[in-house]
Amino acid sequence: MSGNVDKRDRAGLFRDRLSQAMAEKAMTQSGLAREVGVDRSTVSQLLTGQGARLPNAQVVAECAAALGVSADWLLGLTERPERLADLLATSLTMTEAPRALIDETIFGWHQEAAGYKIRHVPATLPDMLKTRDMLRWEYEPQLGRTAEQAIGASEDRLGLMARSGSDYEIALPSHEIESFARAEGYYRDLPAAIRSAQIARLRDLYRQLYPALRIYVFDARRVFSAPVTIFGPLLAVLYLGRHYIAFRDSARVTGFSAHFDWLVREAELGARDFPTFLDDLARQNGL
Repeated sequence: MSGNVDKRDRAGLFRDRLSQAMAEKAMTQSGLAREVGVDRSTVSQLLTGQGARLPNAQVVAECAAALGVSADWLLGLTERPERLADLLATSLTMTEAPRALIDETIFGWHQEAAGYKIRHVPATLPDMLKTRDMLRWEYEPQLGRTAEQAIGASEDRLGLMARSGSDYEIALPSHEIESFARAEGYYRDLPAAIRSAQIARLRDLYRQLYPALRIYVFDARRVFSAPVTIFGPLLAVLYLGRHYIAFRDSARVTGFSAHFDWLVREAELGARDFPTFLDDLARQNGL
């Protein structure tokens, strides 16, 4: 709502919204007076007074706190009655993340976004496209016996993808998959047999699922992205390692979507070129 509202109109809006909030809270004038620390006659005046006079800031703030709404909403400065802390609590959450990105929280987000386009920048290779041997090599040292459960969850998510009607776009930095193929860095000591089978699985799944699955390869020396997943218009999730930060407000989700679009525009390889890229990697590294 515009800040250039006539004082008389704003005072009338304050009275209307105060009355509305009291009704929704089932709070009487006497009850509000006790919460605010004023006489009942003061509350009555707030509700029935005439003219352009508004109560002082302290009274407005106490009324807002007692009724669980924002002072800005009572004064007509916003159309959202929620307090800022409540808005932040619903629009931004931080949850603990396990070692593997194949847990129930992530799976639930995928289910929630069924039918929407899901965009993903993985921390390593995309978990749901990995072979069982690859998942064991990567996660068994940390997860122990629960690694099999994580593997099952990864396969469940791949199955969900195939039947959910969602399109999946994945942006992958070229150095990640090249390091994998060469067994360098993070993938040091990864046996050649596992790498060969993993490339074959990527190739086979891509042929089965394209164009519902599209993978773009970008040069991280030119453009960069932290691990992030954008679940349609619903939410965007950053992966920090120990935690996920999930954003649900539309402005933030739109911002993350624009970031992903930028990665795709700047990609070295388009989605059609990914199978050829895999074949070249396998040939160059004897896989």
